[in-house]
Amino acid sequence: MNSPVYMMWLRQIKRYWRSRTRIIGSLAQPILFLVALGFGFGAIFQKAGGGNYLDFLSPGIIGMSILFTAMFNGIEIIWDRQFGFLKETLIAPVSRYKIMIGRTLGGATVASIQGLIVLLIAMLIGFRPTSIAMIPLALVFMFLIAILFTALGTAIASKLEDMQGFQLIMNFIIMPLFFLSGALFPLDNLPSALNLVIKINPFSYGVDGIRGALTGISHLGLGLDLTVLITCSIIVTLIGSYLFSKIEI
Repeated sequence: MNSPVYMMWLRQIKRYWRSRTRIIGSLAQPILFLVALGFGFGAIFQKAGGGNYLDFLSPGIIGMSILFTAMFNGIEIIWDRQFGFLKETLIAPVSRYKIMIGRTLGGATVASIQGLIVLLIAMLIGFRPTSIAMIPLALVFMFLIAILFTALGTAIASKLEDMQGFQLIMNFIIMPLFFLSGALFPLDNLPSALNLVIKINPFSYGVDGIRGALTGISHLGLGLDLTVLITCSIIVTLIGSYLFSKIEI
C-alpha cells in the first residue's frame, strides 16, 4: 500500500519500536503513580468510603500515559524540521493534509499502544476491570484521546521552531489538563469553580470514559464522553491540518 496516509502512519510506528529507551522511559512515570499513589493513598481512600483507590486511579493513569505520549509526538515535527526530513516530506507531490492525517494516526496508534501497556501493568499490580466485555469500549476512548491530543501537539508544533519552547508550552498545557481532569480524585461535591474547569477540560471526558468502561463508574456519562471526544477530535484535527499545511520550508 503506497497511500501517503499509510506511509506516514507506518513511519511513526517504526520510530516508536526502534526507540526502546523512549518506551521504557515513558512507562516509568505511570508505574510510579500507580504504585506510589495507588497503594500510598489506598487506605485513606477506602476509609473515606471511596472503595479501592487503585481501581479508581488506574483509568486516570492510563489516560495520563496516552496524553503525555500523544502531545509530545508533536516534537518530532520540530526535530524533522531541524534535520531536513520535514522539507523532503513537504516538497513531495502529496497533499499536506494527507501527511498530517498520517502523522496523527501514527502518533495516536503509538499513544494507544502505550496506554494498553499501562493497562496491562495496572492489571498485574492488582487493577481488575469490572467487565472484560467493556474493554473494547475503553480502547475506543483511549484511541480518541490519542487522536485529539496528537492533533493538538501537531498543531502547536506547526507554529514553533524551538524544541525548548515546545517543551515549555507542552508542560504548561499538559499538567493542568491532567490534574484538573478527575484522574486523581472523584468529581463529586467539588467547588463550583473547579467543577466548571473540569467540565470544559476535554481530557476529563476521556478519563471518565475509560473509567466508566473499565469500572462501571461514570460521572459525566459515557454518551456525553464519546460525543465530546469525537467532536473535539474532529475540530482539533482540522485546525492541526490547516496549521500544518501552512508550514514554511
